[in-house]
Amino acid sequence: MHLLRIPLLLASLLLTGCSSLNLSTYTQQKDPFESLNRGVYTFNDTLDRAVLKPVAQGYTAVTPDRVKTMIGNFFSNLDDVVVTVNDLLQFKFNQAANDGARVVFNSTFGIFGLFNITDRLEKHNEDFGQTLGYWGMPSGPYLMLPFLGPSSFRDGTGLYADSFTSVISNTRHVPTRNTAWAVKGVNTRAGLLDQEKVLDDAVIDRYSFIRDAYLMRRQSLVYDGNPPRQKFDDDDEE
Repeated sequence: MHLLRIPLLLASLLLTGCSSLNLSTYTQQKDPFESLNRGVYTFNDTLDRAVLKPVAQGYTAVTPDRVKTMIGNFFSNLDDVVVTVNDLLQFKFNQAANDGARVVFNSTFGIFGLFNITDRLEKHNEDFGQTLGYWGMPSGPYLMLPFLGPSSFRDGTGLYADSFTSVISNTRHVPTRNTAWAVKGVNTRAGLLDQEKVLDDAVIDRYSFIRDAYLMRRQSLVYDGNPPRQKFDDDDEE
């Protein structure tokens, strides 16, 4: 259930803090399909408010914090498999050893990842979209995908490629696979309910903020937090 990826967007917004940046020229170039993207965003947002958010609120009300932490640890451990593969594809061998060790020890001594016993090892964020960017592929036009949320031509390709190494995607038992996607998404959405209140109070045009935050964060991730400075028309005029 890829609808459950939608709330991950809110994490991008809160990690960037770029609501005050003037990115009009940059985003016009990156969002040539804005009219279509806004329509898809409205569909996703309506579906989220009608289904996923209420479910997440109910989940928060009945699930103990310790259980939510264990569920989050479990899925974080599964994600580290994809991260490790992309570490290797980017020739980040020391990082791959770190992330691979997280998977091994958390999967065994951490009881299938329910307990994070490797909290002293840094957790990284790598996916195939970042790998393509690392090797020089531009992001291409911004896309708001139905059910999936914000993406781009490059990152959409990355999502498909990562499905080949995703433990959940490769689970053959369909009910188990769908249940895993559902629980992962609801747990993630529940963790973002409080942050969403801040977002609602601070942002006028949610679509623009989401787009700009996504593009900025993805650029930062590709360059491991040190992206090259973007040049705008105002810079040229100066």
